[in-house]
Amino acid sequence: MGTDGKGSVVDQLASPENLSAAEQAAQIAAGSLRSVELVERCLDRIASSEEAVQAWTYLDPDYALKQAQERDEQRGLGFPIGPLHGVPVGLKDIIDTADMPTENGTVIDAGRKSRNDATLVSRLRAAGAVILGKTVTTELAFYAPGKTRNPHNPEHTPGGSSSGSAAAVAAWQVPLAVGTQTNGSVIRPASFCGVVGYKPTHGLISRHGLLSQSPPLDTVGVFARSVEDAGLLVDVIAGYDPADAHTRPMAHPRLQETARSAPPLRPSFALVKGPTWEAASADTRDGLEELRAFLGEACDEVALPSAFAQAHDLLRLLMVAGFAKNLAPYYEKGWDQLSDVMCAAIEEGRKVLAVDYNLAVEWIEVLNAGLGEVFERYDAILTPAAVGEAPQGLSSTGDPTFCTLWSLCGTPAVTLPLLQGGAGLPIGVQVVGRRGDDARLLRAAHWLSAQVAADSE
Repeated sequence: MGTDGKGSVVDQLASPENLSAAEQAAQIAAGSLRSVELVERCLDRIASSEEAVQAWTYLDPDYALKQAQERDEQRGLGFPIGPLHGVPVGLKDIIDTADMPTENGTVIDAGRKSRNDATLVSRLRAAGAVILGKTVTTELAFYAPGKTRNPHNPEHTPGGSSSGSAAAVAAWQVPLAVGTQTNGSVIRPASFCGVVGYKPTHGLISRHGLLSQSPPLDTVGVFARSVEDAGLLVDVIAGYDPADAHTRPMAHPRLQETARSAPPLRPSFALVKGPTWEAASADTRDGLEELRAFLGEACDEVALPSAFAQAHDLLRLLMVAGFAKNLAPYYEKGWDQLSDVMCAAIEEGRKVLAVDYNLAVEWIEVLNAGLGEVFERYDAILTPAAVGEAPQGLSSTGDPTFCTLWSLCGTPAVTLPLLQGGAGLPIGVQVVGRRGDDARLLRAAHWLSAQVAADSE
């Protein structure tokens, strides 16, 4: 199950870790699979592939197995069990856990432990999940890469900033993982690593207990190997939290249930190339055009108004201004321990005027109003998830340009591993939905995945 350091580690599967997370949860609930057995298999997988992938920054096998044993004992004693009972989950290392370090990808926080769990961690524990460990993040969840490598080819980047979460799921080390996205930090690494990445509507999941970069943009996202599993995980961690003002009271989203349901009508898609289409590789452009042809009358090319071209400048302004405020303690006490790119972004943010910041926030609603006209006619938008395959080399995490507009607008987005580039690495197709309409998006994405899979058989 190992690798020579150059080959893929994602094509070597074993049971039961090759089951979907939904199947794992169902078998544990039925008593046909023990959580200890599942966690042992995941740990074996990590032991055999971690030297090549390097997805984890904190992992205590004994503690992971102790959690699994407790889950098995709880079930055996007849206690109520949750929807993820006994299923292991990886957490990006900017998410606070009271029982594990949270180091935020910087030596400045080496050994840091929080006193409390993040809200989403509390919800995972209540659902019975096993917190397997902490996955690698880029420095303060920005651009400076961590140690993680792409499981398909360790000489290529896994993307960022949720590098370890994407790579761990892709390498079959864990069935589910949590990350975050401020620009392209879920969708891009999911595309590069060939897994499903789901960035929900901004504010669907509480960010209380997470490193804050830019509150108008910061969004919790997840990695899985199917749309259904992504919906299952977000069902557990979504919901109102008074500690996060960007969340709001709402009914249970029932994302997994809707995702796997049959659409009442055949979904319709808008192919949106966007202002940076020419940045996409030939493989990406050709793949999207082929997908459009495959969908036929169910997909039209739609051009967005010219106002959308300013999305990149608006997001950059909001992001660096957020850095200047929220990451100031790191800069002030340890600027010489930060990367040049991190310091430059914080310094850039200190020059942003309040009037420009407020205007940028107001543009979020203006652009969403424009997108509303698209979603009146179409169930979802199709667009690239990344420029192309994961670039060779580990000095960069790749270009997030195809995620920027959707991160700014706070719309839900899913990347599906439907394409492959000339170097044999995966390329994701990004499916975008109306803000707040996550269930409809997941249903359309699930339908699209099934159609493409059936056609390839």
